[in-house]
Parts: sequence; C-alpha cells; structure tokens
Amino acid sequence: MKRTAVVTAGTAGIGLETALGLAEAGLAVTVVGRDTERGARAAERINATGPLHSARFLAADLSSLGAVRVLADRIAADGPLTVLVNNVGAMFPDRQDSADGIEASFAVNHLSPYLLTELLLPALRAGTPSRVVNVTSGAVGVAKRVFDAVEPPGGYYGFHWYGRAKLANLAYTLELADRLGGTGVSVFAADPGGARTDMTDGTMNDPKIVSPGLRVLWPLVRRKFERSTSGPASVAARPSVFAATDSSLAGRTGVVIGPRAHPVAPFRAAGDPRVAAAVRRLSELLAPLGAE
Repeated sequence: MKRTAVVTAGTAGIGLETALGLAEAGLAVTVVGRDTERGARAAERINATGPLHSARFLAADLSSLGAVRVLADRIAADGPLTVLVNNVGAMFPDRQDSADGIEASFAVNHLSPYLLTELLLPALRAGTPSRVVNVTSGAVGVAKRVFDAVEPPGGYYGFHWYGRAKLANLAYTLELADRLGGTGVSVFAADPGGARTDMTDGTMNDPKIVSPGLRVLWPLVRRKFERSTSGPASVAARPSVFAATDSSLAGRTGVVIGPRAHPVAPFRAAGDPRVAAAVRRLSELLAPLGAE
C-alpha cells in the first residue's frame, strides 16, 4: 500500500522542509497552504528531487474551521492516510479574530490542527501503522494554564497567547495519544526549536508581543529571540521528520521530540489531566465534530 502524508502550512519554511524529508523517505506528500502560487512552487520543488511518488498541493485557509472541514473531506476521500503533520502555526502582534470570530492565535495553533486530526482519524486508522505529528513550541513555558475560555484573563501579548495555544495543543496531543493507545495510530509532538520563517521574521522584533514585565528586559529578550530564530528551516524540520518516520518510534506514542530530534520530557502542565480536560471541553465547544 502506498504510504501517504499530509503537511499543513507546507509551502515554505519548516513545513516545506518537512515535506521534502517525508518525500525522501518514500511517502506521497500533500502540502497544504493558502497561496496557490507558493503551493505550486512547493510541489514543483519536491518533485524536482525525484521522489518515489509525486507531491501535490491542496489550497486551504486553516484559520477557517469551515475550510478545515472541506480539506478533511478532500483528504479522506483519497483513502488511508499514513502521516499527518500539523505544522500550521501563527503569532500575531495584535489581537485578531479568525473567520469564525474566534481569537486567531487559538484558532490557528490549536483548533485547526485539533479539528483536522479528529476528522481524519478514520483515514489514519485505515492507514495503520500511522502517525500524527503536532508541532509544538518552547513558548508553552510562558503560557497561562487556564482554559475555561478562548481568551485568558489579562492583556493581549502575542508571544504568551501563542504559547498558550500551543500548550492547549500539546495537552491535546498527549491526551489523544492515550485515547488511541493500541489502535495503531501513534501521536507525537515535535519541537522545532526555532528558525527564521515567515512567522518569526519581524514579529519577534516587536516588544508588544511580550508582557510588560518582560518588556523591561527587552534587550535581553530580543537577543534570545534573535538567537532562537536564526537557524535554517531544514534543521528545524528534523524533529518533525524524525517523529513521522523514524523506526525507533515504532509502537510508541505520546512522545515529545525535542529540537535535537530525540525524545525529551514533555512540559509538565501539558500532562495535567485537568488541563487536558479543560482543553477538550473548550475544543468540542468551539469546533464540534458533528457541525457542518
């Protein structure tokens, strides 16, 4: 059976490098993104490497839950799925709403991959042994851990809200791994560590993305951000490719792959059952699986 892979936000940066790695490993890769021109160039670049199977591009605005549902139907219609890499991510200096009226950071970084994964579980079960890889971030360490609502108490600070959305997704990842234990669908988180990408270029130079307490230390914080986002996307993609393909992970699940492409301990709060339960309730409320 042909092994297939889907990489969201796969038209540039870490996502494209991940798609290249999966194609090199022999998977038939579908890259997902908003821009059709970039998508065509991404598929062309992958196919220029002479992969075993031709790559293709599917257009979807993953900030829209309706678009996620359409995408899931399109992918599911192709049959069994071997690998799903939820690489999509976004950080916003100023508060924004998604097309569904949901705070955009939470919508893009958690609800979109949550909904796509849940809708594709039948295809992943049909493609076993299969893997889900959710891209996480070290920003979870600065996140508020309250998930009674989309928006935490206090002001909007883009880096912290990004970290909170990634924490929600990491908690979901570990909960999903437990839920799917024994099904043949393994679930991993991959931390790229950081690279210069469209998301980090410029955004990380704006002091308003951090809380007032960190702004006092902005010269130090900015230098740390600059160091962490200066590496190449090809290196940052290695954890995702490892999680998706490495034979040492066969039969394992619920593992976090760190920036050096080997297993690391998960952030403690992500494994808190209370956090996972709150995230699950909020996710089901905002992105109900039975909705049209």
